[in-house]
Amino acid sequence: MARVTESEVMAALRALNDPGSGRDLVAAGLVQGLVVKDGNVQFVLEVDPAQGAKLEPLRQAAEQAVLALPGVTSATAILTAHRGAAPAARGAAPAHDHGHGHSHDHGHEHGKPAAAAQRPPLPGQPKAALPGIRSIIAVASGKGGVGKSTTATNLALALQAQGLKVGMLDADIYGPSQPRLMGLTGRPQSPDGKHIIPHKVAGVPVMSIGFLVAEDTAMIWRGPMVQSALMQMLRDVEWGPLDCLIVDLPPGTGDAQLTMAQQVPLTGAVIVSTPQDIALLDVKKSIAMFRKVDVPILGLVENMSVFVCPNCGHESHIFSHGGARAEAAKQDIAFLGEVPLDIKIRETSDAGKPIVLHYPDSPQAESYRRIARQVWAAAEAQLAGGTREGPKITMQ
Repeated sequence: MARVTESEVMAALRALNDPGSGRDLVAAGLVQGLVVKDGNVQFVLEVDPAQGAKLEPLRQAAEQAVLALPGVTSATAILTAHRGAAPAARGAAPAHDHGHGHSHDHGHEHGKPAAAAQRPPLPGQPKAALPGIRSIIAVASGKGGVGKSTTATNLALALQAQGLKVGMLDADIYGPSQPRLMGLTGRPQSPDGKHIIPHKVAGVPVMSIGFLVAEDTAMIWRGPMVQSALMQMLRDVEWGPLDCLIVDLPPGTGDAQLTMAQQVPLTGAVIVSTPQDIALLDVKKSIAMFRKVDVPILGLVENMSVFVCPNCGHESHIFSHGGARAEAAKQDIAFLGEVPLDIKIRETSDAGKPIVLHYPDSPQAESYRRIARQVWAAAEAQLAGGTREGPKITMQ
């Protein structure tokens, strides 16, 4: 079978017109982020926010037009609405309009007007709560490769094992890990075309962009597209009543972190680091970012803290030891505990069998449970303080 090309996809989209301008979709500049790989096609239609909720039929038509091309095995069109958003004040975080009606392959759209309720709240205004979700805890790291996603997975399952109702949102659009870590595949269902039914593991609902695109597909999206996708996965997923939603953030201090801090009433953040100096340099940046946007830091986890030889029991501090504990004391935040560098954790993570769930009696699983108890105690202390206000962004 001949493989479809980008030019063929664009030609098919030129056959459809934008109702607003009367021009074809390509000439109107609506087609963004096109990715063509092995017959799988993904693209974004970026539209006027005032029209976003009305253009679901156009999204479906664009998807079908591409799917009809020879060599196309799957087509995913996502509708985002950002045009016409008010420019952000210089020095402040951008205030993108999120009154979008975009979809992830299943006819999904908000059906809501582009209203101020979807925009980042002004300083001092309360953020829009997610109905039925009591607390939202972000798991973050200053840099990649420190085991943040593995920690988030086992933390969620450890909290669930405590009798709490827990959900997991994979907020890493560019490098989603939760499908692999949780052993999940396939697209989630959307019976009404408006709400997503998430996959579940041991009663934990899980949502990730990784369920909607091929595992080896590069997401070539700009910041506003990432923000829209995050808000849709947060607000249009049928999470059910939850005591806690764990959000696995991407590493660093970028769009996803700022979107969550501005749009969502985060109960707090857990920061994961390895103990060596190079990782702790970036931890300081994460701590500074969360403090800047007024998000409580529940504590710091030291991952890969010590390697214990499975043959002789000798302990080796491959990545140093105690650095995260010392940094927590220096920053006046809680130290939540240590997780060892252990081959069993690596093997279970790669196999999609989280160690807390599949080897609950192991000492490694107990490490995560101890951390989970401390995290929830800190979260409850924050909840007892009442609803937090939105972030106060200062101009310097």
